[in-house]
Amino acid sequence: MRILVTGGAGFIGSHYTRSLLAGAYADASAGAEHADVTVLDKLTYAGNTASLPMGHDRLTFVRGDVCDLPLLLEVLPGHDAVVHFAAESHVDRSVDSGADFVRTNALGTQTLLEAALRTGVERLVHVSTDEVYGSIEEGSWTEEWPLLPNSPYAASKASSDLIARSYWRTHGLDVSITRCSNNYGPYQHPEKLIPRFVTNLLEGTPVPVYGRGRNMREWLHVDDHCRALHLVLTKGRAGEVYNVGSGNEMPNIELVGQLLELCGADTSMIRYVTDRKGHDLRYSLDDRKIREELGYAPRTPFEEGLRTTVEWYRDNPGWWKPSKHPEAREAPEVPGARPAPAV
Repeated sequence: MRILVTGGAGFIGSHYTRSLLAGAYADASAGAEHADVTVLDKLTYAGNTASLPMGHDRLTFVRGDVCDLPLLLEVLPGHDAVVHFAAESHVDRSVDSGADFVRTNALGTQTLLEAALRTGVERLVHVSTDEVYGSIEEGSWTEEWPLLPNSPYAASKASSDLIARSYWRTHGLDVSITRCSNNYGPYQHPEKLIPRFVTNLLEGTPVPVYGRGRNMREWLHVDDHCRALHLVLTKGRAGEVYNVGSGNEMPNIELVGQLLELCGADTSMIRYVTDRKGHDLRYSLDDRKIREELGYAPRTPFEEGLRTTVEWYRDNPGWWKPSKHPEAREAPEVPGARPAPAV
């Protein structure tokens, strides 16, 4: 099996790549324990080759843009499947400027799908987010819920979902779409809530809480998410959407309390700040479909996952400090990178 992972130097993509190369999904699909992986990543600020086992004999790294059709047409031949993570994903950045989000998330997805169609790739999983549904006061979203995105980021992801569906419906491309809840775990860029708060506290810096911290989120460990993705890749149905949740739902202020305790800090480190524009109040996924059809169930208890995540950031300042303080980071190098295979 040969798999292309777009955005594979990012948080979730790198975890999937490391797990695949380590044989973590051998029981889920034949050949997974010996899979060859090509990572395509532009290495923007959130991409980091230090998150990958560079030099692994079954890993090929290609630095490039998912919007680059000629590059994709060169790289894709010979791959059995694509798992598409590449995306701009930080809501605050999309509020400040949405153009990069539309380009990468919508146009990039269309470009990848077109390249897959032209080169005969047999299978593609498009990784999306629960944010495409908007905000829900009570109950939980099923896959049939209408898309009502409220941020430029969420709107660009909703657009990419619909583009992916169109390539299945129009061209018969074997595409499935996943929509996950908020991920957490090691190697996550410190712009996101959990790593930002943890690294702030480790540096003795207060943590900024939007509004009064009442926004509700559902938290999913990245390892559980990646197992779900591989199940969808190997067993999911073409044209289908699969929600990937955890059931770990809580207001942000409760999460902050747990992080304060794990980092040995108290509530004096909280700073309440003006709420984000269009801030969604609550996310909640109904993920019965993937559980019943594919046998998915999360394995990581939230308290354990959060504790080990905090420990990872405490033990690995050399990974996150350059990302958090980019003024101290040199231009990224790509040790172990190899050129794209010739057609």
